[in-house]
Amino acid sequence: MLVLFIVPFALQAQTKFHDVEANDAKGAVKSITSNRMGNPVSIKFTQDGKMQQEGMTDAVYDADGYLQSAKMKVNGQGMEMELAFKYAWENGKVKSQTIETQMGAFKSTNVYDDKGVLVKTVMDMGGQQMETPYTDYKFDAKGNWISRKTSMMGQEMEESRTIEYYE
Repeated sequence: MLVLFIVPFALQAQTKFHDVEANDAKGAVKSITSNRMGNPVSIKFTQDGKMQQEGMTDAVYDADGYLQSAKMKVNGQGMEMELAFKYAWENGKVKSQTIETQMGAFKSTNVYDDKGVLVKTVMDMGGQQMETPYTDYKFDAKGNWISRKTSMMGQEMEESRTIEYYE
């Protein structure tokens, strides 16, 4: 007599790509919409976790699906420029990001608390360091931040975003 055992498996499989984590989120994220300098910015993700952002090209991933580098065309103050991004990862989170522009390279290092929440970013701008702290987080039911406060150059502001999930 043949007896079959059915072993239950997790409904939400490990994603192939970790672009959601590169955007400081986790889970089955379909899109993240935020406001950047008064303009709505929406980043969409495939079900396997790959970012689909307008203007992004030349994405390079390691064998585990972590984004290593990409190029991004951005429009700012009436001109288009291409930025090159490089990522360094530690424990499934972005440890640092280097942005190469026509004006030089800028490196930002992320600092997380013991729960994995981003508490500050330290940017090295040609030898000069600028810290951006993040406080007063509000989280959605899935554990992703949807609101936080930050201060930049002495000006306090609130950042918010809307996250849509695959069900």
